[in-house]
Amino acid sequence: MYHEIKVAGLTRRLPLCPLNDKLMIAAFIMFGDAPLTVNCAAALLEKAKELDYDYLLTAEAKSIPLIHEMARQSGAEKYFIARKGPKVYMPDPISVDDKSITTLSQQRLYLGSDDAELMRGKRILIVDDVISTGGSLKAMEALVEKAGGIVAGKMAVLAEADAAQRDDIIVLGSIPLFNAEGQPIE
Repeated sequence: MYHEIKVAGLTRRLPLCPLNDKLMIAAFIMFGDAPLTVNCAAALLEKAKELDYDYLLTAEAKSIPLIHEMARQSGAEKYFIARKGPKVYMPDPISVDDKSITTLSQQRLYLGSDDAELMRGKRILIVDDVISTGGSLKAMEALVEKAGGIVAGKMAVLAEADAAQRDDIIVLGSIPLFNAEGQPIE
């Protein structure tokens, strides 16, 4: 089963993936789709013109190609990735809890103290591929605040289900949730 969507001028068929025996999501994956990544980055940057920000931030991993392309197109020399685990190259990492609809268990997002220092007092634009429950978004906001940064805005390519009604997130489009038979849930 698939759900067809048009975003940033491109049409894609998204496979429906079960979350449980009653609920499915349309999987929006940008990995390996260079035209989609380039177009979505350009469209988000167009919308970001209204915002005053110093750096971009995303969470590992699906939106890394998107934020990289946004940085490339905008000429940004630095962006931040909130990692899902501490790395040996991260000095004194800070962390926050994260719970996402696509992750089965509680996880943490980490940022090295070197990146946190760069964020301090700066305006950070949070970017994601899909916003669903808002758990990852909330975790990234908490990470920015813990680092001493200021959330300048939040944006995503797509908003899923109720997230599409939020007015605090800039999005390019929306997708519904689906029942076990593959029908959109209104």
